[in-house]
Amino acid sequence: MSRTSRAVSSLPLRVRLVAGFSATMLLVLLAAGGFVYWRVQFALDRQVNTDLSEISTRLSPYVAASGTLRNTASAADRNETYQILDGQGQVLSFSPTAGPEPLLNAVDAQQALTVPLRRDIGALLPITHHPLRVYAVPRPNTGRAAAVLVVAVRRDHRDEALRELLAQLGVAGLAALILTSSVGYLLARSALQPVERYRAQAARIIDGDTGVRLDVPNTRHDEITRLGRTLNTMLDALDASLERERDFVQDASHELRTPVTLLKTRVQLALRRPRSVAEHENILREVQTDLDRLNRLAEQLLRASPPTGADPVTSDLTQIAAREIARRNQLQEPGSTPSTDAFLLDATEPVAAALGPAEFTQLLDNLLDNAVLHGQPPVRVTVTQSAGWAKLEVQDAGPGMEPQLLATATHRFTRAPESRARPGFGLGLSLVTALITTAGGELRLCYAGHHQQRGPKTPAPCHHGPEMTVTVLLPRQQPGSPGQTSSPNGRLATTSDRSAAAS
Repeated sequence: MSRTSRAVSSLPLRVRLVAGFSATMLLVLLAAGGFVYWRVQFALDRQVNTDLSEISTRLSPYVAASGTLRNTASAADRNETYQILDGQGQVLSFSPTAGPEPLLNAVDAQQALTVPLRRDIGALLPITHHPLRVYAVPRPNTGRAAAVLVVAVRRDHRDEALRELLAQLGVAGLAALILTSSVGYLLARSALQPVERYRAQAARIIDGDTGVRLDVPNTRHDEITRLGRTLNTMLDALDASLERERDFVQDASHELRTPVTLLKTRVQLALRRPRSVAEHENILREVQTDLDRLNRLAEQLLRASPPTGADPVTSDLTQIAAREIARRNQLQEPGSTPSTDAFLLDATEPVAAALGPAEFTQLLDNLLDNAVLHGQPPVRVTVTQSAGWAKLEVQDAGPGMEPQLLATATHRFTRAPESRARPGFGLGLSLVTALITTAGGELRLCYAGHHQQRGPKTPAPCHHGPEMTVTVLLPRQQPGSPGQTSSPNGRLATTSDRSAAAS
């Protein structure tokens, strides 16, 4: 970038706008003034040329072969400005107003021997005292001395009119340029004033005043106000993100403080006195237990973070639910019968949803873990289709949640007071909510007639009893769509396939 470009780019924006506008306006005024000047000059010159032609036509019959004007010429004709030249450009005769000095130079005189010629004597600017326009007409070449008739008229009025026009155009153009530049500057300042206000408010936000928002008028809908609304929306999103991060850090530090303090206490107690090998082994086992709990908490904290991207592969919810329920039922005490299964599946057809198998398995595991830890068996899983959405319901026979807990159950580390002594950290429903909302679905928590919803609201109605019910609604894919999960033999999983897999 050149030095001039850098200097221009360093100027304030309003100055650059006004400079560009003024330069454009100057070019427009110059073009308009030049056109007006040319048209007026053309009209005046045409009148002068007409006068010259009339004088030349009137004097030509009175030019004698010797180069003098005949006596028959009128007094008015003799008072005209004229000269008669020979073939070498020498003056043969002249009027008192023309004088003996040739009005044409040698080159012009030679050219006038063959064609009519017009020349101006004296410049428009600077002002000359005797400006003339000369018209030279060749005489018939009959061997006579008189070869060229030169007539002239004064251009005083024509030149004065053009000078007056130039002055008026200059004054009017300068006034118009100053006026338009001033108006342009005021308009630029008015248009950029909201931007300066936004900058000042943004500086306050940088200084830590997070509650500040850009002052955007509701009565305007131009580009600046749309920019302000967009920036306010961005600030709201950033504030929400920062609030979530602060909550996460505070909650994580609170939850991590307990196992870390417990570990520190155990180590301090172990160092207070000499201990036997067996006592050290017991203490190490206790430390190992605390470390395992701390490790599980760290893993769940990481897993509970919102996913960075959705799996584009779709899943058959019925097939995955059947596999997970069969696996959990097989882990029950030996000797249990199907009638005593803790997990029951109610599904009659494949249901495809736009969620990857890994994500749906993780989602289902968290819901089943919550039902086992905080509810009572049997846990019933229902997979259906409702209003164009894939629907998963998980019900248990436990005590459910109070309305206050339903409203905050999806927040990180939220747990009922009576569940503090149970395993877990209150992160499962937070992870489930992140998975569902990222996929564009809805999560519902319902108990005893109370309902809480997370994510975009769907038209699918609730159809369940008063027991604790967690409902997941996901965008549905028709069977056979690309990415559909298949059974091992390449077909969509059917009820018989799932029964065989469960057995």
